Amino acid sequence: MFWQTILMSIREIRRNLMRSILTILGIVIGVASVIIMVTLGSGATEKVTSYLGDLGTNLLTVRPSQAAFRSGARFESIMFKYADSVAIEKEIDGIAAVSPRAGRSVQVIYGNENRPIQIDGSTNGYITAENRKIALGRSFTEGESRSGKTVCILGATARDDLFGAQNPVGKTIRLQNVSFRVIGVFEEKGSLAFGIGDQDNFILVPLKAFQRRIAGNTFISNIVVSARNDTSTEKVKADIENLMRQRRKVKLGEEDNFEVTDMKDALSMITRITGTLTLVLSAIAAISLLVGGIGIMNIMLVSVTERTREIGIRLAIGALERNVLTQFLLEAIVLSSFGGILGMIFGLGITAVVSNLIDLPFVFSPGVILIAFLFSAGVGVIFGFFPARKAARLDPIDALRHE
Repeated sequence: MFWQTILMSIREIRRNLMRSILTILGIVIGVASVIIMVTLGSGATEKVTSYLGDLGTNLLTVRPSQAAFRSGARFESIMFKYADSVAIEKEIDGIAAVSPRAGRSVQVIYGNENRPIQIDGSTNGYITAENRKIALGRSFTEGESRSGKTVCILGATARDDLFGAQNPVGKTIRLQNVSFRVIGVFEEKGSLAFGIGDQDNFILVPLKAFQRRIAGNTFISNIVVSARNDTSTEKVKADIENLMRQRRKVKLGEEDNFEVTDMKDALSMITRITGTLTLVLSAIAAISLLVGGIGIMNIMLVSVTERTREIGIRLAIGALERNVLTQFLLEAIVLSSFGGILGMIFGLGITAVVSNLIDLPFVFSPGVILIAFLFSAGVGVIFGFFPARKAARLDPIDALRHE
């Protein structure tokens, strides 16, 4: 009996096929929109998480605070010194590498090539902290770092721009009219998250060489600290803050003129932001499901009016109210469920295309798809119940008199 009722519902839907298609359009759009928003949001979160994971979740960055710059203090009192990075490396437990850094963009010349490239001054700690690998040549020797030798290691993009397919090791380039000998090339790391920026368009030189030959000062803009995997970054962060307060003479009760950023905190914040945005966009997209539900209710009410005599005949020959209620309710559920299936197909297809175009990982989430489908079926139950109940409660005599 139940199966026969389902077949009758499908037959009635096929009888007005175009109207049925237009009716479920809102459900299709709603389900597809929810799947697209949630899947793209999950892909964006995974992309950022992967990018930060490549940088290292055990990284901490020590830099002057914005409050320090706004305070009107002298610039030289705000910036760090090389001795600060040495103190961190010697006095803080659980550290794998320390990378004091200073940098600026300068004109780099080799032969006929003349390009502005970011120059970073640091130590070999940069290679460990940034998880870099040498593709050609070697890293700095201790003597080169200590004496400020004019040698350099090229990022993959800088190498391609200046030398093309040539092996640059041993060649000499000019950085701000100072000759530097190329001793190595880093492996390619690729662009930043979402294709913004280029992690390989830089040249690394010894910190002292940068300070003496390029910057003309001994300032350090920031210090990147890599904690060991077996060490809590929270403890390392607290120890660094205590050490910097002592070295920078921050009095009790005064605001710190520096800040220590934990990569895990950044990862957690970005995950929360993308999650909230995904939730909000999905809620907005789900509104179209309600619109589709209202469309189903309207069409089912029209259907009840059109089929009043049919309902009267069924009731007159012995059909029960629950039989009529079940038939019309099933018609609404079939419409919304079919719309949900089409919405799932379109949503996954569009998401796959968009993810490929904007270079996001395609994150298939069966739970989200199941929820979207069940929600669409629920819309059919909720918005189909009122027309179905109206049909079931028709008086057989009045229904048979209906023209």
